[in-house]
Amino acid sequence: MRWRCRRASLTPELKTLGAGVPRNGSLLRTRAPHQHHRVTYVELFFDLVFVFAITQISHTMLAHFTPLGVLQTTILFLAVWWVWIFTSWITNWLDPERTPIRVMLFGLMIAGLLLSTSIPKAFESRGLAFAFAFVAMQVGRSAFTYWSIPRSEPGLRMNLLRITCWLAFSGIFWISGGLAEGQTRLILWIVAVVIEYCGPLARFRCPGIGATPLADWEVEGGHMAERCALFIIIALGESIVVTGATFAEATWAAPTISAFVVALMGSIAMWWVYFHIGAEAGAEHISQSGDTGRLARLAYTYIHLPIVAGIVVSAVGDELVLAHPAGHADAKAILSIIGGPLLFLIGTILFKRSIRGIFQLSHLVGIGMLIMLIPFAHSLSPLLLSAATTIIMLMVAAWEAMSLGSSAKAEV
Repeated sequence: MRWRCRRASLTPELKTLGAGVPRNGSLLRTRAPHQHHRVTYVELFFDLVFVFAITQISHTMLAHFTPLGVLQTTILFLAVWWVWIFTSWITNWLDPERTPIRVMLFGLMIAGLLLSTSIPKAFESRGLAFAFAFVAMQVGRSAFTYWSIPRSEPGLRMNLLRITCWLAFSGIFWISGGLAEGQTRLILWIVAVVIEYCGPLARFRCPGIGATPLADWEVEGGHMAERCALFIIIALGESIVVTGATFAEATWAAPTISAFVVALMGSIAMWWVYFHIGAEAGAEHISQSGDTGRLARLAYTYIHLPIVAGIVVSAVGDELVLAHPAGHADAKAILSIIGGPLLFLIGTILFKRSIRGIFQLSHLVGIGMLIMLIPFAHSLSPLLLSAATTIIMLMVAAWEAMSLGSSAKAEV
């Protein structure tokens, strides 16, 4: 949709903060061209539920580190990311400072806490609770947003109608899976996830009302970029919490202390690779873009998924290393210690490709070096393997910083 500019009487401070008077008394955010709305306190409060959700995901993967367990945990992770990113789109359109929107977010927090607490046993006794909470969040939030959009915004209103219909259809498979057991639940939930993730690609095409034009997906780019950057912080924070908690309970011998330092340095390297240049460059690029909806769908809705997944898998690897730093790395250790940074770098290079138009050479080399480690991984101890991946990540961070420096921000 095409957003109208604010009245000239608004102060620059209000323009910066994204306050001001809602258009036509609606619940939509007021906007001005290239304006960056701050992330509100209620959005940060809402995110606390997902700190717990990410912790539950990593612990569930660690407890069920088998091919079937990884597949099941992946489905749960995809659901958690999807409900969070969809809510971020909604709070980009609606004004979280308005009381009805805050109440909606508080309701989502309650359902989100039920969702999070159900994760460890979602494929056992709490499948229906997980499915019900997820569908309630997805369908309820979208239906509420449809109701909140004034009729003077027919494009955005029809967009939310299509989204609600699409999510209600996938909800049938979520609920059916929650009622089923064993392999049937797994299959139904895989179908549900495929439907959910195909929705934006199909622009939520529905029989009789067609697909949503991308012009109706326009977002305030700076806000979307900041929301996703904050989720990266959530994932990194969870990784540090896992590292600290495991180290606190371990015997403080030299191998354990070394594993603790290596794990922390790995988290710092991931932060540096994402935030030193990429995060701000992405925010600048999408803020100045004339096609914010398409870029937000690609760079932030889909491409950020492997970035977050890589951090979560790395947290699992850190916990394994802290628990057993010596000996030979087994399959679980190899998959998590190498797979986490590999997923992270793949997601990051694709993200920076979407905003800079090039594949970062430092990231390509880092990906290649991680892959080259795989044949030798079994002969290394978990600690040495983790140290090797951390050195590679630090090299990537240093290479990018030296080769691009502050000029990269001006180029994007």
